[in-house]
Amino acid sequence: MAKRILVVDDAAFMRMMVKDILVKNGFEVCGEAGDGLQAVESFKELAPDLVTLDITMPEMDGITALKEIKKINPNAKVIMCSAMGQQAMVIDAIQAGAKDFIVKPFQADRVIEAINKTLS
Repeated sequence: MAKRILVVDDAAFMRMMVKDILVKNGFEVCGEAGDGLQAVESFKELAPDLVTLDITMPEMDGITALKEIKKINPNAKVIMCSAMGQQAMVIDAIQAGAKDFIVKPFQADRVIEAINKTLS
């Protein structure tokens, strides 16, 4: 069965890029969210196998959303997405329980590598 992934980014075109990479590689995108609050709600509803989570978003940032998701399910698998120059935030995210991170602009092989590594 295809692994179910929740894609979270405030930029619709970024969600589209990630979804495209995932679908082409046999994953199921079970939902999307445009901010941290939606991400937490969608996580509760959908119980995905993995979440790709943008760090910088309105309403609730990715690190806060990550902490909320980890409260719901301490074993949640989350990969953070960050722009260049957000290294300090990436370290915070890893300390908060993120399994990996991918840097924008996304490279398909790196996205798939991070997802396969996190799911295995």
